[in-house]
Parts: sequence; C-alpha cells; structure tokens
Amino acid sequence: MDRCSGAEVEVRQAVAPCLRIVSSSRDSAEVTEALQTIIHYLEGGNASASEKAEFNRAHYTRVLQVLVSSLSSDCFHSLPDQERRELWDGFFLRGPPDQALLVLLDTISSTSDGSGLDWTVSVLESFLGAGRVGVLLWSRCLETSGRPDSVQLRETILTRLSALPDLIANRLRTHTPARFLPQQYYTHLARDVLNTLENTCRALRVGQDCSLGFVAQLLGKVCMQGHGELVCGALGPRLSSLTRSDALWRRVSCKLLENVPDRWIESVITALIHHLHRASALSRVMGNLVLKNKKVQFVLTHKVLLLQYQHPTQLLRTVLGYLALDHDRRPLLKQVLRSVCQVWSNSSAVRHTSLDQQLYVSKALLLCVNLLNQTEIQELREELLQCMLGGVQCRLDSSTERVRRMGMVVGECLSQKLDTPTSQLQFQYEANEESRELLSLMEPQSEEDDDDEQQQQPDDTLRPQTESSGQSTGGQSMISQPPAANQTSAKPAGQSSDSELDSDDELTPYDMSADQVKQKVTPPRYVRDCLEALMSSDDPERVELSLQMAEELLRKNVSTAREVSVQFSKVLLHLEDRYSTAGFHTLRQNSMVALAVIHTQPVVEYLTTEFYSLNYSLRQRLDILEVLALAAQELSEPITEKKAVSRPGARAVTLEQCGEVEHWRQVVEKRIQSKTRRISKGASQPSKATPNRYAPVAAYFFFPLLRNYDRPQVTFDLLGSDHLVLGRLVHTLGLLMHLAVNAPVATQMGKALLDFVWAIRFHADQMVRRGVLFAVCAVFLSMPSENLLLELSDDLVETRAWLADVAESDPDADCRSLAVQSLVLLEKNLKTHLQNPSLET
Repeated sequence: MDRCSGAEVEVRQAVAPCLRIVSSSRDSAEVTEALQTIIHYLEGGNASASEKAEFNRAHYTRVLQVLVSSLSSDCFHSLPDQERRELWDGFFLRGPPDQALLVLLDTISSTSDGSGLDWTVSVLESFLGAGRVGVLLWSRCLETSGRPDSVQLRETILTRLSALPDLIANRLRTHTPARFLPQQYYTHLARDVLNTLENTCRALRVGQDCSLGFVAQLLGKVCMQGHGELVCGALGPRLSSLTRSDALWRRVSCKLLENVPDRWIESVITALIHHLHRASALSRVMGNLVLKNKKVQFVLTHKVLLLQYQHPTQLLRTVLGYLALDHDRRPLLKQVLRSVCQVWSNSSAVRHTSLDQQLYVSKALLLCVNLLNQTEIQELREELLQCMLGGVQCRLDSSTERVRRMGMVVGECLSQKLDTPTSQLQFQYEANEESRELLSLMEPQSEEDDDDEQQQQPDDTLRPQTESSGQSTGGQSMISQPPAANQTSAKPAGQSSDSELDSDDELTPYDMSADQVKQKVTPPRYVRDCLEALMSSDDPERVELSLQMAEELLRKNVSTAREVSVQFSKVLLHLEDRYSTAGFHTLRQNSMVALAVIHTQPVVEYLTTEFYSLNYSLRQRLDILEVLALAAQELSEPITEKKAVSRPGARAVTLEQCGEVEHWRQVVEKRIQSKTRRISKGASQPSKATPNRYAPVAAYFFFPLLRNYDRPQVTFDLLGSDHLVLGRLVHTLGLLMHLAVNAPVATQMGKALLDFVWAIRFHADQMVRRGVLFAVCAVFLSMPSENLLLELSDDLVETRAWLADVAESDPDADCRSLAVQSLVLLEKNLKTHLQNPSLET
C-alpha cells in the first residue's frame, strides 16, 4: 500500500509542473523538455510498471486534453514535423488506446475547421493504421479479474468503435478520408477481431485466462447497425478455415457467439450463416449454440425458415444441415419439419401468402425430408402423409399454374420417400427451372468441406439429371409430343422431292392480323352484372373483364351508378388481386374515381369515414387518399363536351379518316386566309365560363380527413409509427386546398389546414415535413390575401421565423426549396395587402 501511494505522489509531482508548462509556456524548448519528461511514462519508457499504471489511471487523459487544447499555440506550429510526430503523436499511439480514442473523437466533433482538425484526423488515421484498435480489444480481453470499468464508459467505447465511420462522416462530410469509409473500416475491424481471437488462443494454450465479452458485444453492436455483411464477410470464411483442424479455435468461436447479447444475436447469426456455405462449417463455428440460446433457436428453427423468405437456397441447406449433423440437434430438425408441414398444408396460407414465400417453404420442406433417415421417416410417416395430401389438394385447387405445379412437384418428391415404387404419385406438368430446382433438392448432398470450385461442381452435374427425372415423372407425355409432331411434319417435307405439289404455290395465305382470341366469357354490359361478378365470381377471366369494363359502364350509366355507388365503392376498396390481373391497381383506382365523380357526396363520405376505421391496411388507406385526390382534380377541371366513351357512335370513324378530314379543313382554311383581306379582326371571343363542380363539395373531401387524426387506433397510429400515411395525408390535404381556390369555403379550409400542420411542422420524417410545407404553399396560393393575413395576424412573425429557419437549416433540399417558395408567397400576399388601400383598416 505504501509503495502504491509513493508511486502516486511521485507521478503527480512529476507530471503537474510539466502540464503547466505545456499549457502556458511560449518557449518551444521548455515545452519540448516537458513533453520528453512525460513521455517516459508511456509504452517503451523507462518508468517503472507501477508508475506507468498510475500515470495511465490518473493522468493520461488529462495530458491528452492539454495537448489538444494547445493545438493553436505557436509552440505546436513551430515544431518540426519529425519532432511533432515523435512527441505529440506519440502520446496518442503509446498510451491506453481507449482513452486516446475517446479524446480524439471528442476533439474531432468539437473542433472547427482548421489545421487543428486536420492534425487530429491524421492522428486518428495513424491510430487505426498502427493497430491500436486491436490493442484496445486485447486489453479488454485481459481484464478478467482487474478493476471493473463503469457501465457507462464501456458503453461509450462500444458506441464509438461501432459507429466511428458515421461520427467522422457527420463532421467531415465529403472530406472524409478513405480509411474511415465503412468498407475499409469494418473490414479492418474484422481483422482486428480475428487477431484478438488468435491472441486469445495463444494465451489459453499457456494457461492464461481471457474474456471475450467486450469483443462479442462489439460484434453484436456492429451487426445490429447493419454492417454485418462487411464484418462477417471477413470473419466467416476465416473462422471456417481455422476451426477445421483446431479444437481450441472451435471453443473460442463458440464462446464468442455465446457472449453476444440476446438483443443483438439475431443480426450476428443471420450475417454469419450467409457467409458459411457448408453445414459442417456452421457446426464448427457455432457448436451447439442453438441448444443453449433460445433466441438463436427461434431464429434458426422458425424465423429464418417460416417468417423470412428472401434468403437463398444455400442458406436453407446450411441451416437444416447444421441441425441434422449432430445427434443432439436432430430433435430440432423434426420440430422444424412438423412446423413446415403444418404451414405447407394450410389452405389459408396458400391463399394469403406470396408465391415466393410458398416456394421458399416448399424448398425447406424438401430439404428437411431429404435429411431424414428411414427410422425418422417411419416415425413421422403419418404427419408427412397428412401434409402431402392436404398440401397437394389445396394447391391443385388453385387457379394459379405456378402454385399447381409447385404442389405436383412436392407431392411427387414426398411420395418417393413415403410410398413404394408402385404406389407413388405421378403428375403431368411442364417442367421449368423452378420445378427442376425443387427436384434437385432431393439429391443426396455431401457433408465434406470442399473448395468453392468443388462445391459448385455437384450442382452443375446434377442439372442434367434433374431435367431427365422431371421429364420421366410428370412431363413425359407432354414433352414427348413436340418431337412426334416434328416427325410428322418432317415426313411430307421429305416426300416433296418425289411428288412436287405445284398447286400449293398458287394458294394465298389468309390475313390473320386482325384475328382475336375468342373469349369464353363475354364482357358485362350492365353495372349490376359487373358489380355481381366482382363480388362473388371465382372465374378469373370474368373478374378481369368486369374490372376492365367497370369505369366505362359507370360513366355511361350514371343513374344506375348512383344507385349502387357506395356498395360498388366498398367492393372495389376491399377487392384483392387474386389472379394477378394486368394493371389491376390502375383499373380499380379509375373505377373508384369514376364513382366519386358521378355520385360525389355519398361516395366521398364513405371513403373519408373508412380512412380512420379499423382493420384496414396501410395500402388501402393510401388508395383512399389517391382516389380522393384524383376525383377532386377531375371535378375541378372545366366541363368539356361529351367524351367518346359516352358516344358509342363516334367509334365508327377511323383514325385515318379523321386525319384526312382534318387535313382537308386545314387546306381550305389556309386558302381562305390567304385570299381574304381584313382591315381589323375585332375583339376575340372570350372563353365560355363553366361551373366548378368541386367548389360545392370541397368540404366533404377536406374536413372529414381532419376529424380523427389524433386518435390512435388498434391497427393505425397516424401520429406514431404510420408516418408514411401521415405524409401522404398532408400532401392530399394540400392538394385539396389548392384545388379549392376561389371557393367560398377556401378560408375555412385554409384556417383548419394551418392549425393542423402547425402541430406537426417539426416532424422527424422528411416526407411529412415536405407535406407540411406543400400544404402551407397551397394555403398561401388559395386563400385571399386579406383573409390569410387576418388569420396569421397573431402568428405572422413566428410563421416567418419558422419558414426562414427551415429554408436555412433543414437537411432536406426539397424542404428548403418549399420553405423559400412559402416565404416568397407570404411576402407577396403581405405586399399586396399593404399596397391596396381598400384592404387597410
């Protein structure tokens, strides 16, 4: 104890005068001498171990802070480059790396542009290039029984290390050096992690204890932030190679993954299995982690297989093969198979999931079955039979050819495993790449670790085998027909040399350019027939024709459309694209817009009410806003003559005839103009005024959308997580306001819209802010200037200050542009109001 207190006093007495000299002296020689005195306490100095430890504990950070505060001094700039690198830079490269890193990053974030910032960035580059991050990680591994750091300090170091490229880019922006870009930094960080693991193995071999907790937390935090592709892309193949013949490396790798916190383990495992392309490699790196960690077990046995479907087939092979390699993990393989069978045979899942997800689940099912041995197949025979019968039946009932083919291929593969050769299922289908890929999953896979070239060779050799097998099982009768047809057609060609058919040369072919495919279902001719087909028909062709004719029928039969307008709108709003109809969303939207234009008040009241109702998806709410905006835009346009849709007789005139008539008229008009002399043309005829159909009903569009925006529902939180709909809502309200220009209700609409957007003007999402500024521009354009300034009289100064702040400091360029436009419009309205004497009070 006395020795420790003596070292503490000696270090303090030696360092304190030197710090005063460095911080206040203007003599370069005196500052250099003081720095040389302090540098003895760093790595490589001649101070004792206890003195170095005391210096690092109590004085090192203070020394760095003094050095940083002296960057603008004359002594710093007068030092030669070599001496500056040895003295000043050496303090950051020869001391505790965690303290040096924190001081450097704090200095970069707080220093203004100048030579001091450039020097700090160059020192940080040298810090990374000298491998000080690896020294930091290794020092944390050795802290097994030493003094514990505070949780806050540990979390700070983790945050700075994991987000260092973002911190540097936020400060330096486009001047960020290449070493701090994510591609280079995280690849270098992965090498530091590998070096730390290598030092750990070396220490364990000599009996020294190590802790991988800090490294595991850093790995988890980096992967959680979205950089797992870069880090695990370097870690995965290297760990696979090192664990192949070294049991200690396997133990260290498993321990590293075990220490990753549960909140980050999913991102680490998901990134890792993308870069371990063999099940045996994943087994060596992870060990039996899936049995020890429930989160990992959920990710590998449920989430990756049933909830996510964007992963490649090789990942499925790796995960399922990993479960099948070890005897203790095989019960999980059976559990996965039961879950996959339940999903694959569920008719509701077939109807409501995408085709890509169904294909993904089918691949998982075939791979699971292929990994079972005969004993396990007999154990699970009843469940597999129920899965096969139920899943195949519900897929054969589907109207989508791809789903039916998928069910037939999987049914054949399951039948080969469960039934005898004489009772196996066989279907007739046309083989394609998808079916051949499914069949290839039933081929036996090697469990040995090979090079990448050897791993690709079995896939290439299996491709022709699967093609032949696919043709022999189900597609034999269908695929063998074209060669027969070719043979029959080739025979007359061969006989043409014996008997020349001269009469064939005189036959002229029929003109089939105008032929059309004969449809089995006739298009609907009445509105109610169209509505009935969309409501209850299961015929894909009838539904498609009804949807295509809906808009035309509604606009031609206005009286009938008004009788069923609300019911038709309800059907269209809930209509789903069950048959992958071409242009489905456009056809449905045009029909809903036609209904809103024909019978405006009830249809618009229904749509605005349903916008805030329960159990609607975000897509449906966005569709409602689009329909309201398009309908309002059409109503605000001038009424023109009757369209060609309402005049069937006009279709008898072809385009060529119209062009000829127009050309003849133009020629005659030019001749008359050239032969006629006019002294004066007189006043031109003014355009005919037409009523604005939108003005009387603008309130029905606008005010209901402002009714319940602040009431979160069970499935809809407009002011919370559903900011996408909020941004679209504000844009729509701004458009409705702009279309109501010169309407009597424009003043009330503008006042309500300003009150609404004022509460969300500082929203975090840039789309919402754009909508707010667009709405403000619409109000300034549409409201009369006297009413606008009357409503803003109390908040005029605050409004201008807010717009000026957005125009200057908003990170989004569109927001800044809209703010400038709003300021221009506001100033224009203010100038107009002040210059017009009749408006002054």
